[in-house]
Amino acid sequence: MIRQLPISISPFKLLDCLFPRVSLAALGVVAFVLSGCSGLIMDPPTPEPEPEGGLLFGPEGIQIGNLIGGGGDGGGGIGVNSFLWRASLDTLSFMPLTSADPFGGVIITDWFAPPETDGQERFKLTVFILDQNLRADAIKVSVFRQERQGPGEWLDAISNSAISIDLENAILTRARQMWLDAGAGLAP
Repeated sequence: MIRQLPISISPFKLLDCLFPRVSLAALGVVAFVLSGCSGLIMDPPTPEPEPEGGLLFGPEGIQIGNLIGGGGDGGGGIGVNSFLWRASLDTLSFMPLTSADPFGGVIITDWFAPPETDGQERFKLTVFILDQNLRADAIKVSVFRQERQGPGEWLDAISNSAISIDLENAILTRARQMWLDAGAGLAP
């Protein structure tokens, strides 16, 4: 048989005995940690410089003038070359747009059926502007083509790569003309 022994000490008395020791140990640790900070000298915080005029988020921020069409370098504060961006929108103005992201440099059109195809074929374009410089390799056009198989049924078809190249060349020609019209091509 198991026999229980009577406990002669109350739980409150046990806590009273342990608490001063724990309290004294914790106080000793805190005092030790704080004594290590006694030689630390704190400098007052330096104020942030005021942003330059014309910039939205400080010196490295967005130039407001370039967002609304200013700026001669073609960078435009939009992450891509502004001349290529505007030339792409001008060149594709005959097609309905699904999405245009000036910061990422992506333009996506909706499906468009040229009138000469009698609704038997349709195209969709995606334009990628890849650089802030006005260069031939800074733009890529992807062409998607579908052919009608029946009422409301479209089947993906292979598109002619010459269409992509022709569109890229048309965009580059328009961007070069915008660049010259802006006077960016003149030497100082």
